[in-house]
Amino acid sequence: MSNGRYCMELTKRYVSGMPADISVEGFCSGVTSLIRSVYDGHCIDMDRLKHCPTERLTASAVVYSAYRRQVWMVGDCQCIVGGTFYENPKPQEETLAKQRAEYLEQAIKNGLDIQSIQTEDPGRKHILKDLIASCKGQNTAYPVIDGFEIPINKVKVIDVADGGQDIVLASDGYPFLKNTLEKSEKALSEQLHNDPLCIRYFKATKGLMNGNKSFDDRAYIRFKTAD
Repeated sequence: MSNGRYCMELTKRYVSGMPADISVEGFCSGVTSLIRSVYDGHCIDMDRLKHCPTERLTASAVVYSAYRRQVWMVGDCQCIVGGTFYENPKPQEETLAKQRAEYLEQAIKNGLDIQSIQTEDPGRKHILKDLIASCKGQNTAYPVIDGFEIPINKVKVIDVADGGQDIVLASDGYPFLKNTLEKSEKALSEQLHNDPLCIRYFKATKGLMNGNKSFDDRAYIRFKTAD
């Protein structure tokens, strides 16, 4: 199991048992303590993790609190609340995606074919050093769930109006988030067909690789709040 998936499973476990009236501060503190207890249980060198964030258990989460009537965005996730779209990308994500796109566009002009890129992505390798360096910003420049204190001022909190509101919570695996799963999947399918490398219509730090169904993992839930 990857570090990201393991952290997701731990986060899911925490959410399923946390008090209904918990605050965003309580959620961030509680889920951090759970991840930290796993490190402690395996006698992980915390000083090493402090300086090597790529080795941490790391995940993002977007949570709706019915009691607080709030959406909490911890990490690179997205949502639609009452028809308004919100995202919470990593600070350097757009810049690195553009660098990868420019590198691959030039490589294609020089004769590199798309099929070989989908087997081994030289554009990803081109930005990998900077991608790793950007992880140094975990829970300083941007928030994530990784067992280290989450800066609350970096967590995006969205207040939800009274009355029935349509809400969509999703991971960043949907390049064009829509108000239904069907429309979101259709937009994703069109993106993967027209621009599988994700370097033109939608720029990302990775594209669709051979053997995969999409360029990134995805999660989507839509519901209406109580009146």
